[in-house]
Amino acid sequence: MRVIVGMSGGVDSAVSALLLKQQGHDVIGVFMNNWDEIDDDGVCTAENDWADVRASCDVIGIPYYAVNFSQEYQERVFQLFLHEYSQGRTPNPDVLCNREIKFKAFLDFALQLQADRIATGHFAQTDGRGQLIKGVDPRKEQSYFLYMLKAMQLKRTLFPVGGLTKAQVRDIAAQHQLPVSSKKDSTGICFIGERNFRAFLSEYLPAQPGLMRTPEGHSVGEHIGLMHYTIGQRKGLGIGGSGDGRSWYVVGKEMASNELIVVQGEDHPLLYTTSAIVEDLTWVEDAPCVQGDEIRLTAKFRYRQPDQGITLRWHDNRAEVYFDRPQRAITPGQSAVFYMGDRCLGGGIIQSASSAN
Repeated sequence: MRVIVGMSGGVDSAVSALLLKQQGHDVIGVFMNNWDEIDDDGVCTAENDWADVRASCDVIGIPYYAVNFSQEYQERVFQLFLHEYSQGRTPNPDVLCNREIKFKAFLDFALQLQADRIATGHFAQTDGRGQLIKGVDPRKEQSYFLYMLKAMQLKRTLFPVGGLTKAQVRDIAAQHQLPVSSKKDSTGICFIGERNFRAFLSEYLPAQPGLMRTPEGHSVGEHIGLMHYTIGQRKGLGIGGSGDGRSWYVVGKEMASNELIVVQGEDHPLLYTTSAIVEDLTWVEDAPCVQGDEIRLTAKFRYRQPDQGITLRWHDNRAEVYFDRPQRAITPGQSAVFYMGDRCLGGGIIQSASSAN
C-alpha cells in the first residue's frame, strides 16, 4: 500500500514513517511549507524543519519531497484567523489548519500521487470505518484538533503513533537513531510556530487601546487592544493589586465601546458559566441524535481538558450545550468538541456562554 506521510520535521511524524516502512508499505515523506517567511538572518524559518525531514527520511530509507501550500494557508486559514481576532474572539487555527491543509490540500496532493492512504503524527486513532477515536496517551491526545474531519477523510488516513505514548515514540526514535529523537515538540500557531504573539498580531491588525473596567463600571486602567486578551487571562493585564493579593482576570469584551471587562479573584462567579451556544457544527459521521432532541455526552472546551458531562440539543448548524458543572473561562472562538466514550463525534465554535443566575 502506498502511504504518503505528512512530515513536519518532528519526532512524531518521523516515527510514523518509520513504523509504516517496517510494516512493508511503500512510504513517501512529504514536508509541507505553508508559511513563507525570512528571519533576520535571511534564512527561511522552515529550513531547519525541512533539513530534519531529509535527515530522518535518509535514515528510514524513504524518498521525500517538499510541497508549498502557503497560498492555501493564507486564504483558508490565516485570513479567518485574523478576522476572528478582529471580532474579539480567540480562534484555534490548528483546527482549521487540519481541515483545510493537512486533510484537504495535502490529501488532494497525495491522491494525485496515487496514494492509498495518507498518514500524520497525530496522537489519535481511527478504526478504518471513518470513526475518530482518542489516542491512548492522555497527555498528548489530539482528537480535539481533528473534530472537523469527515469520515471519508479518516477512511484514507492512518495515525501510526495514536496507539503509543509519547515516551514510547521517543524510545522508538532513539532505538533507530532518528536524528529528531530528542527534538523539542513544536508549539505556537500551526505552521507559524513560536513568536512574540502580541507583536506578530500587531503586524496584521491595528491595535485600538481602550478602557479596562469592572462590571460595575469602575475604571482600573487601559488595555492595548481587545484582540490581545482572552477570557480567563490573568497575565499581562498591567493592573496593580488592591492590597488584598487577589489577581485580576478578563471576563468579557464590549466591542461597541472597546472596553475590556475584568474582575478580581480566580474564583469570581463571572468566570464561570453553565451553558454555551455553539455554532458551525460539524459531525464526523451522522449527528448523535435527531434535531431538537437532547442527548447526554461529554465535551472538551479546551485542549487537554478532562471530559466534562453535558446535555446537548442541536438544530441545523447550532447547538445549545448545558454543563453538568459550571465551566471556567469558556471562550468565544474556541472549539467545543463532543465525545461518546472514546469516540469523537464532532464539534463546533463557541459563540457565547452564559449562566442561569
